Amino acid sequence: MQALFSRMNAALLVAALLMPGPAGAQPLPAPTVARAPFGAAPDGQRVERFTLTNAHGMRVQVLSYGAIISAIETPDRTGHVDDVVLGFPTLAGYTVDSAQGGLFFGATVGRVANRITHGTFVLEGQRYHIPPTKGTTALHGGRRGFDKQVWTVEGTGHTADTASVTLKLVSPDGQEGFPGTLTTHVTFALNTRNELSLHYRATTDRPTVVNLTNHSYFNLSGEGSGTVENHVLQLNADAYTPTDANALPLGTVAPVAGTALDFRTPQRIGARLRDSMPQMLYAHGYDQNWVINRAQPATPVPAARLRDPASGRVLEVLTTQPGMQVYTANSLDGAYAGPSGRTYRQGDGIALETQHYPDSPNHPDFPSIELRPGQTYDEMTIYRLGVEPVSAPVP
Repeated sequence: MQALFSRMNAALLVAALLMPGPAGAQPLPAPTVARAPFGAAPDGQRVERFTLTNAHGMRVQVLSYGAIISAIETPDRTGHVDDVVLGFPTLAGYTVDSAQGGLFFGATVGRVANRITHGTFVLEGQRYHIPPTKGTTALHGGRRGFDKQVWTVEGTGHTADTASVTLKLVSPDGQEGFPGTLTTHVTFALNTRNELSLHYRATTDRPTVVNLTNHSYFNLSGEGSGTVENHVLQLNADAYTPTDANALPLGTVAPVAGTALDFRTPQRIGARLRDSMPQMLYAHGYDQNWVINRAQPATPVPAARLRDPASGRVLEVLTTQPGMQVYTANSLDGAYAGPSGRTYRQGDGIALETQHYPDSPNHPDFPSIELRPGQTYDEMTIYRLGVEPVSAPVP
């Protein structure tokens, strides 16, 4: 599987970016970063938008509110540029979404992404209670998670190859019930190879738990273009973590072989989206955690490859995280409209959330998300975008 992804990576980069230029060709201009105001949060705090741009026509927008990726613009096989993540043209869209409970469009999610059963866990003999957000479950950090806060701008960076912005959030001891003051940094960096990297770092002054992810919804045909059912997905995962009817993990790991969750070879997303497998019925589509195959825990490995035959765009996801929650936007119901002016409905995007497993504090056999003083939470995810020169047949 690793070798297969490596061959795909090579073909993609050659097709999209790395064709050799003429002898004596000038090096590409360095990526740039621009900074501009983007309104004010409901509490009056100023929000800024950072735009990272490279010479290949790729542009990424990041907000200091929620450390949100609000746009990723990239060319298709003909050179036409579209935004390939769902979002909103103004800050109001994100703050209204947050106020209504949130679908977490493009947000950095924490302190603990995904679900905590009954909003409780025990750490060093003490039980902690997180405010429930979905029934009796605490989802994505409680009622005021990292997605609903204005982050501090630590600064921007430039090299010959990369432009970046680093955002910082200090979550005080007891916020949303979590122990310890957690200081989090996220660096968003765009390079000349059309790779957007997200580097997460966090430290604490007391034992705590932390699990960070980004919740962008991708549609490689372009924001507002409709369903992603014809996208083709491949996952570097032989197993997943089954859940009960409330989407809470059973604490076990099961093989994907013979199920609608088997994406070890490229599969059209819509082919089994309506499968009657109980896991699919519970979630109303795909909303499960896959266990990423990996040999080296500290090195980003291929996790997913998403291809849109219509536009030729390809997204590859690499990560240091052990899991990936794949979510086909099952809760979108037409209540939101994006920059295109078109409403978002079920299946109009797919989230590829690299993270630790859901409800990890309550399952000692899962990879630990505990963080202690003197340790640094350090994880990276890379989104690599490109195109295939011709449309491949859909499986």
